Order: sequence, then C-alpha cells, then structure tokens
Amino acid sequence: MKDLKQAHASIITTGLGSNNFALSRVLDFCSNPHHGNPFHAWKIFQHIHNPTICIWNTILKAFLLHNELIQTILVYRNLLQSGIVPDNYTLPYVLKACSRLKSVHLGESVHGHGMKLGLVFDLFVGNSLIVMYCEFRNMEGARYVFDEMSSLNVVSWTVMISGYAKVGEVDNARLFFDVAPVRDKGIWGAMISGYVQNACFKEGLHLFRLMQLTDIEPDEAIFVSILSGCAQLGAFDVGIWIHRYLDRLGLPLSIRLSTGLIDMYAKCGNLDLAKRIFHEMPQKDTVCWNAMISAMAINGDGEAALELCRDMEKTGVQPDDITFIAIFTACSYSGMAYEGLRMFEKMRGVYRIEPKTEHYGCMVDLLSRAGHFEEAKQIIQRVIISTNPSEEKVAWRAFLSACCTHGQTQLAELAFGKLLELESGSGFYVQLSNLYASAGKDSDARRVRKLMKHRGVEKLPGCSLIEIEGGVHEFVAGGKMDP
Repeated sequence: MKDLKQAHASIITTGLGSNNFALSRVLDFCSNPHHGNPFHAWKIFQHIHNPTICIWNTILKAFLLHNELIQTILVYRNLLQSGIVPDNYTLPYVLKACSRLKSVHLGESVHGHGMKLGLVFDLFVGNSLIVMYCEFRNMEGARYVFDEMSSLNVVSWTVMISGYAKVGEVDNARLFFDVAPVRDKGIWGAMISGYVQNACFKEGLHLFRLMQLTDIEPDEAIFVSILSGCAQLGAFDVGIWIHRYLDRLGLPLSIRLSTGLIDMYAKCGNLDLAKRIFHEMPQKDTVCWNAMISAMAINGDGEAALELCRDMEKTGVQPDDITFIAIFTACSYSGMAYEGLRMFEKMRGVYRIEPKTEHYGCMVDLLSRAGHFEEAKQIIQRVIISTNPSEEKVAWRAFLSACCTHGQTQLAELAFGKLLELESGSGFYVQLSNLYASAGKDSDARRVRKLMKHRGVEKLPGCSLIEIEGGVHEFVAGGKMDP
C-alpha cells in the first residue's frame, strides 16, 4: 500500500493527475483484495474527470472484493445518478453485493434495472441473476430468469441444479441434470453433491458409478461428497475403493480429502485407519481435528476425545462450536457427565462460544443418560429462554429418550406432553407406549397408541442399510424382497 501511494504521488507530481489511463491503472491496483484499499481507490476515483463505465466497474469491483457491500451499492447509486449507463460487467458486481447482503428488495430492483436496459438477456448478467435468486432460495425467480435467457451455458445448468438441491427439491435438480445438453465435471458434481446434502446417499453413489462410465475424472469436491455418502451408509468397501482410486490418480490428500477419509473410516467402524490418516496429515485445521474427535465420540472413547481436544489446543488450533458438540457426544456415550459439564463451562467462559440448540440438546442427553434428570430439566429451561421456542423439541426428545431408557415414567410423561405441543412425529408416541408396556401399564400403552391413531400419526417402518458385495441395499421392516 505504501508503494501504491508513492506511485499515486508520482502521477500527480509528473503532471499525469488528469490522465485517466494512468489513474485507472492505480485504481485497478487498489481493487486487489490482498494489497489494495478500496477507500484509497475512491479518493483516486474522485480525481478522474468523466470516468468511463470501465472505470466505474473497477471501483465497484474494489469495494466488492473487500466485502464493502453497502459501499458497493452506494457507488452503484452514484453511477446511476451520474447518467452513466451500466453494462454487462456492472450488474454482476452489484447483484453479488445484494446476495451477500441478503437483500431481496435490492436484488429485485437491480433485476428491474437490467430488464429496462435489456441486459438480462446477456449470459453473464443472466447467470448472475440465477445465482442471486438461488442464494435467496427463490427457485421460481431463478427458473424465470433461466427460461428468459436467450443463451445458456454449463454454468446456467449447474447453478440451477445446485439451487434446487439447496432447497431440497432433488427431483427437480435431477430433471435439470437429465436434460442438460452437456454434462461437464461441474454438473456431475452438483448433482452428486445435491443427493448427498439431501441424505439421498444411495442415489449419490449410483450417480457416481454412472459418471465412471464417462471419460470425466472426478475432482476433490466430488470425492468429498462420495466419501460423505459412504460414511452415512457405512459402505466400507466402497470407501476403501475410493481411497485406492485416489492413490491411483496420484491426487494429493488435501485437508478436505483427509478429513473425508477420517469421517468415512470412523463411521464404518475402522478407527485404526481413521487414526492412521489423521497422524499422517502434515497440517491439520479445526475441521480435521473435529472429525477425529467425532470419530472417538461415535466409538465411545470419551477419554481419547478429551485428550485430542487438549492436543488440539496445544497446537494452537482453536476449538469451535462443532468441536464441543463432538466433545459432549463423547462424554455422553462414555458416561462422563462431570467432564461434559466442565467442558460446557469452558466453552462459554474461555472460548466465549454461545451455546446453540445442538449444544443444549447434547447436554440434556449427557445429563439424562447419567441419571441427572433435574439438572437436565434446568438445561431445557435455558433452551426455552435462549433459542427459538420451536427448537426446544431437540432437548425434549433427548430427555424423553433417556427417561424411557431409565424407566422414569413420570418425567417421560412430562416430556411427552411438551413434545405434543411442539411436533407431530411418531417417534415419541412409540417411545412412551413402549415404556408403559415394559412397566406393565398396558392400558396406558393402548391409550397412547389410540391417541396416535386419532391424530393421524403413522409409525414409519424401520429400515436397515446393508452393504453386500460393494452395493448398498435397503431392507424395510415388514417388506418383501425378491429372492
């Protein structure tokens, strides 16, 4: 920045202060997010006589790249007031600022400007509008822009697929995938990722296999999605094959890939391989440490999880809110209520991390499993005060489950009553009914089942996922399977 100011001073002292080309070069340098300063760029801009639209775009870019979003919008307003007509480079900068500000009103206003100027038919502007509407989770708006565009490219199709997946409309995403005229790596990755993000893990793996029939080589993002799918399905053989595939490709194991492998091996029950990947990593970030701590948690080793957390702190890596969810889970599975409470206070007091619903849910589960029901009820009171009332059901579910496990009928009835007010799922009806039945209270069990039927709540059949010869198969309770 010091050199930049010296260059600016030289331009002025050599009489080039009115030279728009020289000033625009300095302005462009100011827009660099690594060594520039948008406010210094603005000072330079104000010395430029009759700036062209290209120069206006440069100052817009400078503020946007430094995430000065309000300033980006204000510069755009000044541009319009000056009588300059925006072009197809102007609007994408402004639309991106609207997206980051999460301002639907501003975004729609800029869309209106684009329509008046006839710029919405431009590929660059059209794609930017689709991205913005997808960020707003407004797929109707995105689809309208998509249908109105005179030309489309792979970016247009990829953004629509990702947008539909983001709002949970996986079937619509697949429709776009199926009719896309060209399927490049990005489109395949968007659809595979969309399936995995929406818990359609089998479909994601199947699509990956179809991709193998093309000449397209997966990239890191696709591998991370597939590893996540394998982890959730417990598809160990497929996960091993993916690891070997990575070795064959000679793709370096980045932090993201290593973390994906750790998560996959841990959830497939092979903690030794997860540890080996972790210890071989030259660099570790918070996400990686969290994955390894979670691995210890799901395998019921609370002591090891706490030891890892201490090692993490020693290396200078800061725990985040996800770290503590993993720690509380580990303590809960290992019956370490005291240690969990100590870490809860440390999270708030030392790291200044405000508890979220998930943290409270973990603590309720932790205390209830250890039989500390009164303390668990006190935590639930914090949930009611600290979060959206609708989110307290997470804590009450954990409380009910523990009450049923410990045969605490009276407390289970309290949790059941609260859950009746908050949600309509079948799980908690079944839990209380089973508790009554095991306690010999058959009439109460029938009463709960009758209430469930009266409210039109259906019990979903249980299902299991089993890996057979590299394929993942689903078995539903009461279902039939062809031989």
